Amino acid sequence: MEGMGMSESEYKIEDTKGKFLQAVKDGRRLKDADWSPGRIILSNKRLILVSNDGKRTLPLSKITSLSGRYDVNQTVAKVSDYVSIQLANESVVLISLGSNTESFEFSLFGAMLDQEQVQVKHPAVEGGVVQDTTYEQARVKVSDDDRELNVALSSGAFVPIDLDDVGSVEADNQQVAGTARPILKVEHAQEGTSVQTYFAGESHAMAVLESLFKRGVEQSQGAVDLSETEKRVLMGLYSGVSPFEIPDFLGMDVDEVESIYDRLIELDILEEVRTRREVTMKTRGRNIASEVINEE
Repeated sequence: MEGMGMSESEYKIEDTKGKFLQAVKDGRRLKDADWSPGRIILSNKRLILVSNDGKRTLPLSKITSLSGRYDVNQTVAKVSDYVSIQLANESVVLISLGSNTESFEFSLFGAMLDQEQVQVKHPAVEGGVVQDTTYEQARVKVSDDDRELNVALSSGAFVPIDLDDVGSVEADNQQVAGTARPILKVEHAQEGTSVQTYFAGESHAMAVLESLFKRGVEQSQGAVDLSETEKRVLMGLYSGVSPFEIPDFLGMDVDEVESIYDRLIELDILEEVRTRREVTMKTRGRNIASEVINEE
C-alpha cells in the first residue's frame, strides 16, 4: 500500500491478482464492458483496483451490497465465479479471482462489517414462540473457514450463525430504544430448533448483512407440494414433538408416518440422524413450516 496514502488507522487485508469489470455506470448498463486484469487491494476502509488503465478506489462505505450473478453480456456470462459489488451511485463493479473469489468475498464482507455497531435481539423467536428478550450491543465477525457469522453480544453470549443454514431474511422497521430503526429478522437453527435473531443498526450495515444472509437463503428455497398429512407431520416436528412421538401425537399409523419421513427425506426437507427413525429439520423444511403457519 506504499504510496497509496494510507492513514494511521488503515491497514491492508488482502493484496492479490484478479480481474474486474464495470457492468453498470450510474445506473446505465455497459453492454461492451470487458474484463481488465490487475491487482486487487482490500483495506479495512476501501477496495482499490489497479490495472493498466490506472487506479480505482471504492470506499467500503459506498458499497451497498454484494451479490452473485449480474450478466451484462457474453463476456461476463463466460466467467463462472465473480462477485457483483453494488455502489451507492447505482454503479456495479464485478470482481473475479477464479477459485479464490468466494474467500475474497468473505474478506470483503468481513471488512465492511468490522467497524459496524449493531444491536441484536437473540433469540427474538424460538420454535415459533416470541421471546421476552431485549436488544443489546453486539459485534459481528465473518468467518470464511466455516462460513459463519459470529455474533458477540455485550452480555458475553456468543451466537454463531451458519450462513448455509439461514432459512429466511426479512427486512423491517422497529422501535429500538425509542428510535425507529431498520432491522433484519433472520431465521436459522440453534441445536435443531428454529430461532429468529433480530439485527438493528445503520441502514448501510443492515444492507450489507442482508446481502450476506441472502447468499445462503437462495440455496435452500424452492416450492414443494405437500399433502395435508405431510404438512401435519412437518408442523408436529416444527413445534418440537419428537419424531418417535409423532404417530401418537397425530393419531396416525406408525408405518404411515415412516413412509412420510422417507418422502420428506427424499425431498431434502428432513435428514436422517444416526438411528433409522430420528430425523431433524433442514432449512428447507423450516421454510415450508413457517409458510404453512402463515397461510392458516
